[in-house]
Amino acid sequence: MNKYMLFAIEEARMGIRAGHGGPFGSVIVKGSEVVGRGHNQVILNNDPTCHGEMMAIRDACKRLNTFDLSGCILYTTGEPCPMCFGAILWANIEKVYYGCNVLDTEEIGFRDNKFYNMTDEEKQEFSKCLDREECKKLYQEYMNIDNKKEY
Repeated sequence: MNKYMLFAIEEARMGIRAGHGGPFGSVIVKGSEVVGRGHNQVILNNDPTCHGEMMAIRDACKRLNTFDLSGCILYTTGEPCPMCFGAILWANIEKVYYGCNVLDTEEIGFRDNKFYNMTDEEKQEFSKCLDREECKKLYQEYMNIDNKKEY
């Protein structure tokens, strides 16, 4: 068994035993050092964004004092949901290893698969463009800032 996946499992187990949320734990590794840990804390924090991967990303960014986790690898007990997958990409994490897949997760009562299978029509019905021109002005204001950091 991979030692980093074992750390992710231990992190998840700690969270479920404490009643923090589902069986999802993650660790982020840079080189051979664990730089971030997290487990599902949705119930603990009453916050649907507190997935194990999100918590590990927040922890690693805080520890490394950066928003760029280039060169890092994430180990997680469940295949990342779309929210977590997006955060992983934004953080520039190099590689992801997951234990259980989306179907395994669905079998224990989680609905990740719903988000993966949303049709374009369903997305368009749910999400609508509004006041685009005013928002484009805001974007232009941002572009005119000289000292902004790039993502």
